[in-house]
Amino acid sequence: MAEPPPAGRIPGPAERPRPAAHTGPAEPAGFTEPTGLAGRLRTLRTGLRVYGLIATMWMRSTMTYRASFAMTALANLAATSFDFAVILLMFTHVDTLAGYRLPEIALLYGAAATAFGLADLTMGSMDRLGRRVRDGTLDTLLVRPAPVLAQVAADRFALRRLGRITQGLLVLGYALVTLDIAWTPLKAAMVAMMPLSGAVIFAALFVAGAAFQFIAQDAAEVQNSFTYGGNTLLQYPPTVFAKDLVRGVTFVVPLAFVNWLPALHVLGQPYPLDLPRWLAFTPPLVAALCCALAGAAWRAGLRTYRSTGS
Repeated sequence: MAEPPPAGRIPGPAERPRPAAHTGPAEPAGFTEPTGLAGRLRTLRTGLRVYGLIATMWMRSTMTYRASFAMTALANLAATSFDFAVILLMFTHVDTLAGYRLPEIALLYGAAATAFGLADLTMGSMDRLGRRVRDGTLDTLLVRPAPVLAQVAADRFALRRLGRITQGLLVLGYALVTLDIAWTPLKAAMVAMMPLSGAVIFAALFVAGAAFQFIAQDAAEVQNSFTYGGNTLLQYPPTVFAKDLVRGVTFVVPLAFVNWLPALHVLGQPYPLDLPRWLAFTPPLVAALCCALAGAAWRAGLRTYRSTGS
């Protein structure tokens, strides 16, 4: 064993202690979400780019088997058409349903189905988050230098969901051709607004439901009750349901802003609740608020994630 150098003398290179060798794996960089408005905007741009790249990858994979894609898209179109077929069967026995004729209900149905179809196409994979939390595969997304939300949303991007959007647009087109409405530029803009703002509201529900799965871990069906269940609810006029339920989907979970409030304004029908008429013009603002709340819930849920411990 070498003796220490005398006091006052600077040790030579061979005598200097060497740092211990690092034997563990390299620390993953992952993605650190920046703060501030500029940082949020950069994160949004990065997320959209990552989402586009992942979605393009899945679309290229899907189009490798074009015949299979065509069959699954047609099957999706046929399966979602059964909902409207049930409404058609009802109108073979009645002339109106809770004071609404078939073309009026078709407007509600088409707007809700199209909005939900757009959200399901872009964010429908969010309900798989609970499975990723349980089996630990979410960890592989955390170590990548990309926003986790964009990765989860674009995972297994399914073009077959275009069938639902097509079916909703067909019913919406039938309603617009059949209805006798005194059209104005404002009413036309409201009809065009409904699927877009409604899709954003449904997408926010997908994200908020996924954030809840960070805690519950097995709550996909709870999320589906608000997304898929909400879509089915909005396909019928609000006068069919009890006022307490209408209040809940107006003030608690704002599904009524997807189609009920703007569509009833276009149709000239009264809303079951005594609300100001100007609320029919607020779906874009409600959609923006839902996005802000869903984003806050997602960030809070992601901060609570502690992996599987393995």
